[in-house]
Amino acid sequence: MLLAQAARRSGIAEKLAAVISDRRDPSRVVHPLPEILLARILAIACGYEDGDDLDHLRADPAFKLACGRLPESGADLMSQPTVSRMENTPVLRDLIRLGRVLIDLYCASYAVPPAAVTLDIDDTCDVVHGQQQLSLFNAHHDARCFLPIHVYDTATSRPVAMILRPGKTPSGREVRGHLRRLVRAIRRHWPTTAITIRGDGHYGRPEAMDWCEDNGVSYVFGLTGTKALAAKVEPTADHIRVVRAIGDKDAVRGFAETTHAAKSWRQKRRVAARIEATRLGLDIRYVVTNIATGTPTWLYAELYCARGQAENLIKLHKGQLASDRTSCRHPAANQMRLVLHTAAYWLMLTVRDAIPTTHRLAKAEFTTIRLRLLKLGARIRETTARVRLAFAAACPEADLLRHLATVLAPAPA
Repeated sequence: MLLAQAARRSGIAEKLAAVISDRRDPSRVVHPLPEILLARILAIACGYEDGDDLDHLRADPAFKLACGRLPESGADLMSQPTVSRMENTPVLRDLIRLGRVLIDLYCASYAVPPAAVTLDIDDTCDVVHGQQQLSLFNAHHDARCFLPIHVYDTATSRPVAMILRPGKTPSGREVRGHLRRLVRAIRRHWPTTAITIRGDGHYGRPEAMDWCEDNGVSYVFGLTGTKALAAKVEPTADHIRVVRAIGDKDAVRGFAETTHAAKSWRQKRRVAARIEATRLGLDIRYVVTNIATGTPTWLYAELYCARGQAENLIKLHKGQLASDRTSCRHPAANQMRLVLHTAAYWLMLTVRDAIPTTHRLAKAEFTTIRLRLLKLGARIRETTARVRLAFAAACPEADLLRHLATVLAPAPA
């Protein structure tokens, strides 16, 4: 019920349904498209990631009530075949519009346009279990997989975009295309917001850096080390080695910066290096950026390393909402599933953000929120006047439930 309130407040199911071409005969429609989407999204958020689960959830009183039907006398919800047809309905144009809806939801989550945002872009291994289209064998992951791209506003844990793609490293042209579409969609809402793109070495391609510089977008990307780069930071690296050896320390870390121009680059760019000497030898990591301010220590240790939080958000998306359940044969249906799982992520995040910051569940993972606030034993009674929802007297989070029911109530029209 909390998720349903969050869904009604944001209108997420209606917004997604509005951009999908529903080719059904209106006179024969029993289950409206927004209801199908909402039921599927609620099921995913509650841990029922398979469409088959709707075969028994369709008669569940709480799910029926959450979808706007009376819990006992109301007709049952849709079954698995209807859900599967919905997932296979969108075509490429619909999927592009659905991606824009997700970006619109992200931008609408801010009351006012922010002065600046930092977006983390990363891909993740999505192992397939068959011969799905776009799946490729990836030697690094030693599996046949997709490598979907996830984009997050890590500071707020909010998802921005999810893109299904083949199981190979993206090319510079592909990265540039994704960044161009993403930034343009955001700037339709926030024309003056400063945007910083942050990613690992997969995304530090010349085409991507050139486009960012031409369009006023800041970036910080990982950079593969070379002999030329190592020679430029050798004085600092040698000093760090000597300090560690003289002090007989386990590790000594330092930072340096230089300018560098690879053969494929059109100009010299700023490079920061993290240099660490240990008893096992020297380890140097590099990042390239067009940000002119800040020390190399801040650039690497604080700005770049903060992207590690994006990996935790991907784990929430994959491990706790099962967004890697992309088992359809056609890539359009798998992309649709990514959209549905991202919508479920939005509902879970909305519930978590409504929890008071001083409460122990304010930073809880989605599985904890699901067990403590969603998977509760309750008795639903339908009378002629109203529907009563009574929780057990021993409900451990009764006060928090009352608070969230109030906070997540739909805004007045």
